[in-house]
Amino acid sequence: MTAAVDQGGPMGHIRYASDVGAPVEVAFTYADNHRFVPDWMFGVAGFEPAGELDRGRGAVFSTDTRFGPWRSTVECEITDYRRNVVIGYTLRGRLAGTLTFHFDPLGYGRSVLTSEAYYATPTGLVARLLARPIESAVRAALRRTEAQLRREIEEFHRTDLVGRIA
Repeated sequence: MTAAVDQGGPMGHIRYASDVGAPVEVAFTYADNHRFVPDWMFGVAGFEPAGELDRGRGAVFSTDTRFGPWRSTVECEITDYRRNVVIGYTLRGRLAGTLTFHFDPLGYGRSVLTSEAYYATPTGLVARLLARPIESAVRAALRRTEAQLRREIEEFHRTDLVGRIA
């Protein structure tokens, strides 16, 4: 399990696991391709390499986010990476936190996708007023991301692109 990156304050934590109709190798190959990230990650409109690496630990991405009328660009770095096992992103800036995807074999051409988020929570009086709405928003975003990633992996598995991209 990936530990939360210290963002200078308390961190919230949410975790989901789901059954995916594709082997781990296919699921990981799809999730590992940065070109597909805007197709499945909630609120992400653009995800472009900000350096020479486009995958693996140390790859940094310029991430264009859109949440309703609010738009922002944040830096996202892959800080945990083991082929066919885990991809962990660290978000920096206003959306500070980590987002980690674990891939485990389930057998019979299926896998388990575990999505986990650690996110910065406000402190003081603001914390009492905003804690539940923030947790609710993060929970909904992670659930939507996980569900869309699962659907996209399963669709990818049914195409002939798998062998050409892997």
